[in-house]
Amino acid sequence: MKVAANLSFMFGEAGGLLARYKAAKETGFLAVECAFPYSVPEQEVAAVLKEQGLQQVLINSDPGDTHAGELGFAAIPGKEARFRDSLERSILYAKALGCSKLHIMSGRRCENHDESAHITTFEANLRHAVGRLAEENITGLIEPINPVSIPGYFLNNYDTAVSVIEKINSPNLRLQLDIFHLQMICGNVSNNIKKLAPLIGYSDYVGAEYTPSGSSSGSLQWMQQCGLTF
Repeated sequence: MKVAANLSFMFGEAGGLLARYKAAKETGFLAVECAFPYSVPEQEVAAVLKEQGLQQVLINSDPGDTHAGELGFAAIPGKEARFRDSLERSILYAKALGCSKLHIMSGRRCENHDESAHITTFEANLRHAVGRLAEENITGLIEPINPVSIPGYFLNNYDTAVSVIEKINSPNLRLQLDIFHLQMICGNVSNNIKKLAPLIGYSDYVGAEYTPSGSSSGSLQWMQQCGLTF
């Protein structure tokens, strides 16, 4: 199993995003992921990736204004145009970074819309997304996020995620499995991984998504203990 550093959490001691890429490479990582690279022009991120010889394995879709509480638009009724615009910006970054996996964020629930409206919007937007992603050879991922970590996030259970993926039935839409969220939402991690494995279909990098209590490079003994590689 190969491990990629999640730069949204790791190497914060190095400074901003571009400095974190350099720190990850100096530590020995060959691949990285990050949630939102959108604060830095895509050409600058791409240049650092090339300079450091790193592979970008995952980014999240453009979330909108996170300071205003936005976390994507895929399941938000009335925000279809925002979703398509954010998708195109996300694709622009993914292509510039040579990244073939894009986590499509659902957004937060709206008090004036019921569950049915959210689901209908989510499915319609994802159908549009998989068509665009197929054209660009990018795989879209959806990830249930537990309601304790992000209250109000629409996609907060695996039953909904599985149902939507099976209904859309596209090779360009898969399940992103976060072990922390799986434990928080369902528990019984080992059996649920086996159950969900067909919708993951994954043999690539696993993301190290945690904030070290000390230096990031000094926190990696767990990789050696588990026999994992960069």
